[in-house]
Amino acid sequence: MTVVTVVSAVGGVLTAALAVAGWWARRRLVVVTVRGSSMLPTFQHGDRVLVRRAPITAIRPGQVVVVAAGRPVDPLPPDYPLWVIKRLRAAPGDPVPRHEVPALASVPEQTVPADRMVALGDNPAGADSRQLGYFYTANLLGVVTRRLARAPLGTG
Repeated sequence: MTVVTVVSAVGGVLTAALAVAGWWARRRLVVVTVRGSSMLPTFQHGDRVLVRRAPITAIRPGQVVVVAAGRPVDPLPPDYPLWVIKRLRAAPGDPVPRHEVPALASVPEQTVPADRMVALGDNPAGADSRQLGYFYTANLLGVVTRRLARAPLGTG
């Protein structure tokens, strides 16, 4: 009976640990499907990526982020229709990249404000900070951690 009790206790602990891990993953990780061509050649329409929710302080220029366009809305749901995938060019406190971003050419500040960021598509033909100006850090979903296998046809 002792062996059965130990196995049962270990199984209960393992089940609880898996439940906690699943809860944590759902709160911290989001799968996003790329729509459009603004991140070509890095990501193509239909690619799926894993996004780790993270504050702007945990992300560095050069990393790919998912952020909502427009004014801050709190809270932004994962199925919000205006998410975009872009490469972080400048975080709060970084110099404003005026020469790369026409929409910011005449802003008075020398550094990116604390609640804003500059994000650019890898394909310059897409809409990004070059046309829209700053993105709000409050609208940041997170950072792309990896590319996932493409969804089978007809599933997304």
